[in-house]
Parts: sequence; structure tokens; C-alpha cells
Amino acid sequence: MRGLKFACERAHTPPRQRGHPDSDGKGDATALGPTPGRSAMSQSGASRLAGSPQLHGGSLLALLGPERGSGGELAPASSPPSPPSGTPSPGPPPALLEGDWEGREELRLRELEEARARAAQMEKTMRWWSDCTANWREKWSKVRAERNRAREEVRQLRHRLEALTKELAGLRRERQEGLQERQQLGRQLARLRGRDHSPDTDTNGDGEADTEREPVRDVGAEAPPKAKELELMENILKSKQEGAESWEQRGAPGTRASFSRQERSRLLWEDVSVIEEDATKITALKLRLDESQKVLLKEREDKLALSKSIEKLEGELSQWKIKYEELNKNKQEVMKQLNILKEIHQDELGRISEDLEDELGARSSMDKKLAELRMEMERLQAENAAEWGRRERLETEKLNLERENKKLRAQIEDLEEVLARKRRQTASALDTDLKTIQAELFEKNKELADLKHIHTKLKKQYQEKMAELAHANRRVEQHEGEVKKLRLRVEELKKELAQAEDELDEAHNQARKLQRSLDEQTEQSESFQVQLEHLQSRLRRQQSTPLFGKMRSTRFGPDDPGDGTSDPDEDEDLQIQVP
Repeated sequence: MRGLKFACERAHTPPRQRGHPDSDGKGDATALGPTPGRSAMSQSGASRLAGSPQLHGGSLLALLGPERGSGGELAPASSPPSPPSGTPSPGPPPALLEGDWEGREELRLRELEEARARAAQMEKTMRWWSDCTANWREKWSKVRAERNRAREEVRQLRHRLEALTKELAGLRRERQEGLQERQQLGRQLARLRGRDHSPDTDTNGDGEADTEREPVRDVGAEAPPKAKELELMENILKSKQEGAESWEQRGAPGTRASFSRQERSRLLWEDVSVIEEDATKITALKLRLDESQKVLLKEREDKLALSKSIEKLEGELSQWKIKYEELNKNKQEVMKQLNILKEIHQDELGRISEDLEDELGARSSMDKKLAELRMEMERLQAENAAEWGRRERLETEKLNLERENKKLRAQIEDLEEVLARKRRQTASALDTDLKTIQAELFEKNKELADLKHIHTKLKKQYQEKMAELAHANRRVEQHEGEVKKLRLRVEELKKELAQAEDELDEAHNQARKLQRSLDEQTEQSESFQVQLEHLQSRLRRQQSTPLFGKMRSTRFGPDDPGDGTSDPDEDEDLQIQVP
């Protein structure tokens, strides 16, 4: 009865305080044994246990004998198998029970270890799946950020390309306008030069004019550099001066006759004024030509820079397109992997939910067992209270002994004070009575020493009793656990015995049925044997008396069936032939 208290306390204490190797709270399942409402895991363990070799009928009866003799309760003095860490049991356990119990216990422990390993593996897989999903989310967020960044850069590049194309179109328009202005300037310059040369110049003047027009065309068409333009202007001025001098030389004899000097001077001044006006126009046109050349050079440089930037932007755009396609491909692959991972995760969650349902079923059975154990614990607390009463009685006895010791010490102190007073009062009386007092003191000291010795003995006895009590409690707790396990084992053996008895009854019934069928077969064989013997005897009679058949045939014709009666032997022949 005390051991049940230990089992209850062990069921309520955590596994780490018990010293059990299982630290996940599943150690109670081994102590409580199999129940009808266990999970699929325990059912698989029960199926494995059911496949173990059956015990003999005599061993089952021998194991169930003490329980039936004591009215269905195990005696506390029974000798269960001692645990490996407890004290040795007083009696040797049966070898068959110990081996079977240890085998079943090992199977249960193995199943528990497998369940724990499976649960730990499931927890690891759940953590791994959560880590994988977090990593995939981070990667997907990074890919999405890169995609958005690439889109933004492509958008900016497109805007920049549009702005550059607009600038290029404007520069092209300006270039065309500059070319048109340059052509107009060339035409004006050619027109002005045509005015400078008169139509009555000689061949030399025409040749020089031709040489002058060629550079002008070159200037209008190809825009030579500044040095060539300066040389061209000097040649024009020189040709004009030479033309004027030749005109003066040619017109000198005619003018002497027709014009006067005043008219000549007037014409010269008019020519000089025209030449000066032409020179100013030429300088202005030259300045405009220089400006147009500078504008054209700038346009060419801008055009080259724009073409280079456009090529660069087109290359970057192609690279960004390739990157965008790669990102799309990576996105599709990531989505496929995420879908696969989601499916695997759903399957794992389904398995884990099934395992949790099994665990909940096991927990419900454990709760029922714990309720029963609480009832037993309440019953055992009363017994524990009685034990505490005994302990309190021992403590009260100890206190009484200590009080007596204190009283004796007080008496000794009183005696010492009396002796001191007597010494002070009379020194002479002290000498005479000293021996008697010393003798009394010696006796008192001896009594005190005896009392101290008795006290130490009682204290040692008390300590020994307490140690024995603690040891007995430990043994009782251990025996109670073993008794509980044996009760569970006996219940299992009862079930197995009932199954064996049912199988035996079925075997007896089948044997009876077979015996009945055998009896019927023997009866049929005996009847067939009798019929066979009768037929053999009849054949012998027919062979021995053939005339009897002839007389019978003559007596009864083929048309005369007789009186309707038949021979019993013929009836037997018919009965034999029918089957």
C-alpha cells in the first residue's frame, strides 16, 4: 500500500526529478503500461507484443495462483523483479516472467525512443521549413527590390534617351539652318565679287577673275581655313588694284581726248568707295563665315558625343533587358520551388496533425490513469499520516529524555552550589564531610555518565530507526512500483489466459464436432460392412443353391408379379445400389 504512494508521487513529479533518462515527459507511459485508448503508436507496440511467443498454460496458472489465492490482490511480500538501481529483492523472481517482462519493457522503451526521435525530427523539419521560407522570402524581397531598381533605371534611361533624341533633332535643325545661312553667305559673296569685276576687262583680268572665283567657290562649298581666306582676300584686292591700273593705262589715251582730269578723279573716287564698301562687306561676311564654322564644329562634336552616348545607352538597355529576362527566369524557378516546398510543407503538417491527434488520445488515457492514481494517493496519505504519528511519538520520547537530562544537570548544579556554601561556612566540617560528598558526587557523576550513555544509545537507536524507516520507505516505494508493474503484467496475462481459454474452448468444440463426424463415419462404415457381409453371404447362397432360382422363376412367371411382397435381401440390394 505504501508503494502505491511512491507510484503516485512519481507520476506527479517531473521526469528530471525522478532521474529518468527521458526528459520530455513521456516516462509515465512506461510506468502506466498499455491502455485501451492508446494512440496508433501504442497499438503498433501492442501488435508487436501480441506477436511474442505464448506462455505455457502451466506457467500462466503458476503466475496467477498467488493472485487468485489472495482474492484478486497481490500480497506485499511477493517477490517482483528488482529494478537495476534498487535494493535486492528478498526472493528470486521467476525466470520466465522476468524475461518476458524485460522483453516487453524493452519493446516499450524502444517504441518510446522511436516516438521521441520522430517528434524531434518533426520539430527539426518544421524549423528547417520555417528557415527555408524565411530565406526564400528574403531572397524574393531582394530580387523584387533589384527588379524595381532595374525598372526605375530603365525608365530613367528611356527619359534620358528621349531628351537626347530631342536635343539631337534640335541640333540637326540648327545645323541645317547654319548650312543654309552659309550657302546664302557664299552666294552673297559671289554676287559681290561679280559686281567688282566689269565686263570690259581683258583676258588677263578674266583669267584672274577665274582664279578668284575658284577660291570663292571653294570657300562657299568647302569652308577653307582662315589662312587661305586671308590669302584669297589679298589676291582679290591685288587683282582689283591691278585692274584699276590697267584700266587707267588703257583708258589714258582715250580720256585725254574725251574726258578731263576731274571726271577721271571722280571715277577713281567712286571706284575706291565701291572697293571700300566691298571690303567692309567681305570682312562682315568673313566674320559670319567664321562663326558658322565654329557652330558647325560644335555641332559635329555634339553629334559625335550624342552618337556615343546613344550607343552606350543602347548597350546598357540591352544589358538591362538581359538582366530583366534573367530575373524573370529566376522568379519563375523560385516560384516553382516555393510551390514544391508548400506542397511538402502541407504534407508534413498533415502528418504532424495526425501524430498530435494520437498524442492527444494517449494524453486522455493518461489523465484517466492519473485520476485513479490520485484516488490511491488520497488513500495512501492516511497511512502516511499514521507513519508520521509514530515518528512524532519517537520525537516526544526524545524530548522527554532531553528534559530529564536538563533536570539532572540542574540538580548537579544545585549540588555544586550547596558544596560551595558548605565550604564557605565550615572548613572543618568540609574536611569530614568531603569524602561523603565526593562519594555522592561521584555517584551522581556516574549516574550522569550512565544517563549520557543511555542518551547516546537512544540517539543512535533513533538514528538507526530513522535510517531503517527511510530505507524501508524506499524499498516500499520500489516494491510498490514493481507491484504496480506486476499488476499490469498480471492483467495482461489474464487477458492472454482468457484468449487462450477461448481458443482452447474453440479447439474442444472443433474436436467434439470432428468426433461426432468420425462416429457417424464409423457407423456408416459399419453399416456398409454389414451390408457387404450380407451380400457376400447371399452370393454364396445363390451359388450353392442355383435350383432355388430356377424354381422361383418357374413359380413366378414374367407376367405374374406375385403377391406384391418383396424379398428383404432384394430390398437391401436396392438400398445399396441407390447411393
